[in-house]
Amino acid sequence: MRRAWHLSIAASLIGLLSFVNPAPLSAADDTKETDRVRNAGKVAKEIMDIPDDIPQDLIDKADCVIVLPSVLKAAFIVGASYGRGVMTCRSGDNFRGPWGPPSMMALEGGSFGLQIGGQATDFVLLVMNERGASAILSSKVKLGADASAAAGPVGRTAEAATDVTLRAEVLTYSRARGLFAGVSLEGSTLRPDNEANERLYGKKVDAKDIVLHRAVPMPASARLLISTLTKHSPHHAK
Repeated sequence: MRRAWHLSIAASLIGLLSFVNPAPLSAADDTKETDRVRNAGKVAKEIMDIPDDIPQDLIDKADCVIVLPSVLKAAFIVGASYGRGVMTCRSGDNFRGPWGPPSMMALEGGSFGLQIGGQATDFVLLVMNERGASAILSSKVKLGADASAAAGPVGRTAEAATDVTLRAEVLTYSRARGLFAGVSLEGSTLRPDNEANERLYGKKVDAKDIVLHRAVPMPASARLLISTLTKHSPHHAK
């Protein structure tokens, strides 16, 4: 009886300690990266749901989509801006599969800080071909130099097949103060944020393997982003 009483007390203490000091969360839980992925999904849904947004034929031809929510201008550096977001591509080497897990991305520098002022601005970028996608997923890319870029046309029924859009590897859009429009991001750089990827997925993994080859499971935080893209563009326009 006495031994049973001691065992009961010990079990209660163990339970109490477990409650006070719970097991650590996994790397993908409760991080700022998880919030960024969720916010990217919200931005994508809000933009895709408005009547006059990105022309449908451009979305359908895009190999990848980059969403950078709430990019800010660094007040202490004239024209310098920074942003963090995600890049997701149609999976497979030929970009014909379903939208894959996102890689964390970083947008830095460039003159667009002067264009957006102190206002937090959301950016959406369409990567239109394999060359542009492979370059961005592999290393730091300067838009307008390493990858051709242009402000994207808007309007679901807009004529998108202009010389500029046909030549550009990356089409760029912004949303600030409720206004959605094409915007030039030439001079800024894009790169995979490998440290953020490690925090999000709990291990070191190459951005290209994440996005194209599904080397990691789809994080729960990306459900809204992927479901939105799947709804509005389930298949690549061959």
